[in-house]
Amino acid sequence: MRALGERVGRSLAAGDLVVLTGELGAGKTTFTQGLGTGLQVRGGVTSPTFVIARVHPSLTGGPDLVHVDAYRLGGLDELDDLDLDASLDDAVTVVEWGAGLAESLADSRLEVVIERAVGDAPADDELDPRRVCLRWVVGQ
Repeated sequence: MRALGERVGRSLAAGDLVVLTGELGAGKTTFTQGLGTGLQVRGGVTSPTFVIARVHPSLTGGPDLVHVDAYRLGGLDELDDLDLDASLDDAVTVVEWGAGLAESLADSRLEVVIERAVGDAPADDELDPRRVCLRWVVGQ
């Protein structure tokens, strides 16, 4: 999941919005850690569940990574209170649990849906059985 995130991160640019969907433990934060590596941002990317949003500055003069966890947000008003539109044009913004909320932030976005396989965890030498769907939604 991290390697996929890193590859995707290398292709993102300032102003891009990424909306992550998946159940608890699906790999949303791990994917975002890979994005951070691909974007070459500072600091370890961890889940911002309790702080809601975290900014990881670029180490290379590229876009910062704004990482939001919308799980505890009560609605669009609380998302607006984060004032994400102030940094949206200059950063890559990732919103975990953002489906149904984050779409209002930008006309275009990358939607990433991560699904875990049901059943036993894979052995160390097996591939991670997750299904990931990436879809660019381009506004009018």
